[in-house]
Amino acid sequence: MKKHSIDISVIFNIAIRAIKANKMRSILTSLGIIIGVAAVIVMLAIGNGAQKSIQNEMKSMGANIMMIRSGVATSGGVRGGFGSQPTMKLSDGNAIEEKISKIKSAAPVLSEGAQIIYANTNWSTNITGTDNRYFEIKEWAIDYGRSFVETDVKNATKVAILGQTVVNELFGDVDPLNRTIRIKGVPFVVIGVLEKRGENGMGQDQDDAVFIPISTAQKKLMGVSFPDQVHMVMLQAIDSQSTYTSQDEIRALLRQRHNLGANKDDDFIIMNLTQMMEMMENSTKIMTILLGSIASISLLVGGIGIMNIMLVSVTERTREIGIRMAIGARSWDIRRQFLMESLVLSFIGGLIGVIIGIIGSFIISASGAMTTELSLFYVILPFSFSGLVGLFFGYFPAYKASLLNPINALRYE
Repeated sequence: MKKHSIDISVIFNIAIRAIKANKMRSILTSLGIIIGVAAVIVMLAIGNGAQKSIQNEMKSMGANIMMIRSGVATSGGVRGGFGSQPTMKLSDGNAIEEKISKIKSAAPVLSEGAQIIYANTNWSTNITGTDNRYFEIKEWAIDYGRSFVETDVKNATKVAILGQTVVNELFGDVDPLNRTIRIKGVPFVVIGVLEKRGENGMGQDQDDAVFIPISTAQKKLMGVSFPDQVHMVMLQAIDSQSTYTSQDEIRALLRQRHNLGANKDDDFIIMNLTQMMEMMENSTKIMTILLGSIASISLLVGGIGIMNIMLVSVTERTREIGIRMAIGARSWDIRRQFLMESLVLSFIGGLIGVIIGIIGSFIISASGAMTTELSLFYVILPFSFSGLVGLFFGYFPAYKASLLNPINALRYE
């Protein structure tokens, strides 16, 4: 008698009936896949969220950023913190911008905390003396009003640009433009308000800040040890690679300007924020891979569970297999039947796992415990992997079933 191959739709229907016949066992078999897929999605979403946070932090800081701070003073064996040895000047930043071709811009920074007052309201915030290059480097636009002009810096004008948090705390619904605030008793006219930035990666409110011209900070508000002193110079390189290659040139120029002999240590500190952020991003990528790999172990455990149950199923249905072979089913048909059952179990478990994983990711993000970021790729990947697990671990039981002798299978009790 000529044997014909059974249609795939028939095999699928048989697989569905077999799974329905043992609902509880099927659910328990898929449980490992469900947990594995959900865990992989959640872990990848957490890792991806951490990467996005770092990228947003880099964006808020500006691209290709370096900072040069004053050095560390030592007195009686006691070392101070960054900037305890005041050495940096505004002219140092200008010289770097002018003489080092890989540096696009250099903004001076002189800052300290202070209490600001408007009418009966006061607020403690950070006051930063700088110029327009600071906003250009950080890509921070004016929401309304204006930025500093050349005469503001040249004449040490008492004008201020406010962050949104300061506006909300001092003025509420009142338009702050052209209003006078007092900083350490000195009156300043508000000329502009910056766009809202929100918190940075360290949880600091970037909008809780007031900016004044660098010359005003030096001459009229903040005590400086010497004329032209700044706490820091913020640099922007032409590209990320230049933040690495320009460091030696910057160091040589500053050592020359500060008259440092060959045996003297640097009296400044160069910080490559691009390098720091790239290291953090690489660490986060490694963490994401590690978390995903650990969660994938659950999928493998679920695959082993599927193989065990399918082996039990082959033993239980030995007589059924014999009957199918006797009426014309080929070994390949038997193999496909059990492979189909394994795949269906895996895909059902994978689908449920995807739903739980997506819901879990949203719950974690909504709770504020940590940021998660879902992507279609991170959903499709574990779901597809669950199918491969079902195929791989279902093959041996299917192969074993296809090798059964029809006569022996029919005699099996």
